[in-house]
Amino acid sequence: MASGEVRTFGTAHALWASICARYASRPAFRHRTPSGWVTTTYSEAHVVAQEIAGGLCALGLVPGDRVCILSETRLEWMLADIACVLAGAVSVPVYPSATPEQTRFVAVHSGARFAIAEDAAQLEKLLPEVKRGLTVVYIADDTRRTRGDTRGRPRLEVAALLETAGEARARVLDLATLRQRGRQFRLEHPDELTQRGEASTPQAPFTIIYTSGTTGQPKGVVIENEVFTSSLASACRALTIREDDEQYLFLPLAHVLGREMAWASPFFGAVTSFSEGLAKIRDNLLEIRPTFMAGVPRIFEKFHSGIQSSLRMGSPARKAALTWAFEIGQRRAEARRRGEPGEGLLGSLADRLVFSQLRHKLGLDRCRFLISGGAPLAPEIAAFFLGVGLLILEGYGLTETMSAAFVNRPDRFRFGTVGPAIDVITCRIAEDGEILLRGPSVFKSYHQDPEATREAIDPDGWFHTGDVGLLEDGFLRITDRKKDLIVLAGGKKVAPQPLENALKAESASIGQAMVYGDKRPYCVALLTVSEETAKRFAGDSAKASVDPQVQAEIRRAVASVNESLASFETIRHHVVLPIDFTEQGGELTPSLKVKRKVVSERYRRELDKLYQ
Repeated sequence: MASGEVRTFGTAHALWASICARYASRPAFRHRTPSGWVTTTYSEAHVVAQEIAGGLCALGLVPGDRVCILSETRLEWMLADIACVLAGAVSVPVYPSATPEQTRFVAVHSGARFAIAEDAAQLEKLLPEVKRGLTVVYIADDTRRTRGDTRGRPRLEVAALLETAGEARARVLDLATLRQRGRQFRLEHPDELTQRGEASTPQAPFTIIYTSGTTGQPKGVVIENEVFTSSLASACRALTIREDDEQYLFLPLAHVLGREMAWASPFFGAVTSFSEGLAKIRDNLLEIRPTFMAGVPRIFEKFHSGIQSSLRMGSPARKAALTWAFEIGQRRAEARRRGEPGEGLLGSLADRLVFSQLRHKLGLDRCRFLISGGAPLAPEIAAFFLGVGLLILEGYGLTETMSAAFVNRPDRFRFGTVGPAIDVITCRIAEDGEILLRGPSVFKSYHQDPEATREAIDPDGWFHTGDVGLLEDGFLRITDRKKDLIVLAGGKKVAPQPLENALKAESASIGQAMVYGDKRPYCVALLTVSEETAKRFAGDSAKASVDPQVQAEIRRAVASVNESLASFETIRHHVVLPIDFTEQGGELTPSLKVKRKVVSERYRRELDKLYQ
């Protein structure tokens, strides 16, 4: 199916049925095992999903029941999602990094009766709810860690957890047992799943996704079937995915972008290869060599930092050759942005001698395009990648729009923007600059929260995104989050994200950046050293942060960025922190955005010193 032929289905069930009918024998998914990559066809995936769906029905699941899914990105996550569609259930994704309290909040608030947990560690978070009636299916029976958990346990087994569960043990079973029950259920009730699928309606909930947010309690975004299928079909029309494509997927499936990408490939009968985890991205890319991949800016920043670091290594002749090639690449990128061929023979020579080898080394030699979302991407990073022959298409969306609302196209892109709107979205910029959206791919309510729904959607149906931006010839430029805008003591407003992106793009030594200054006389910044820089000090970020050369490079970067800013925007002082911001440490969201409130409170002393 070509991207221009994409049709919209009324329900997720109708969509999946069409996919299976059209692409039954084609490879659908790949996952890594100790013996190598294993391929699952669409028909094989459908059979397993039917078994899972039948098993849930055998346990008493009725249409509309909620099913929590707690797992890293893997094949079974997707199969569980499809199974929920077949059984008429509503999937409720939970980040595997969520705390026990956060996990139980989602399970209780959503009213989940069932959960599918990846392993013993995820099951443990839900045990209190199991004792209150929740049924949990687990995929793996133990959790192995390279380091012990907070209680020093290097290994955690389901059997050990259930020793103290009492009668609740009967409500915990493994995936193999569930599938077996599903096969028996299908024999006894051969038409049940078909009837449930036919009874599904466009207005029925497809999923409830809890926003991770940077502050406050998460809200459950109800995504109806028609919202999901409308958003997915429109995004697919904007992209040029082909039947012979192979996607590498590492994004968390609890995040709306990862979820949309997981369903985008099946739309075209393409293949999705599931990552083994963030630590294995580079190894997996070299084995898979995908034709497209979606990521968040932090991942592309790390690639950029690694490439920049390699430019400083080697003989003077090698450095000179690389510098020449990258200068040619940047001129070629600028020409392509203007719609011109650019650099001709020199560009071809630089590509053959340097960039083709670089793409091969990264495992991206087959890659036609990359997709960036979840946070703003620095234009300098996008231009750098285009210079080496890798086009990053930045997009914008929210959980409330089932991911994509705007996206750049392979044949129509503009760096520094998130592209034109997808064809089912109408956009308006409010007087205060807030981006307002309306259309069939916009959600209609938060779960059990009518007050929050009224605050987000006005009487005319406009969804208030909380983001500030402007339209330039149909291309949307995001300025910042409305609540993140810094209002200085003198009344001037500063958007911190563009400054932070510029700092990270300016120097490969900078890992994370947070600009601060609300109600203060001027802006300051908290900075961390990049992973690549820390590697030069045996991974010791604290040692790297006080190294004179690293400090000098970061001072240079701050000064360089300041040169392009208005005087009130300039960063007067900064501090390089001894540790990086991480999701595990609580400073980053699952999409790797800085939690400003958390970081500001945690480093209050350091910030106050910058104003003394």
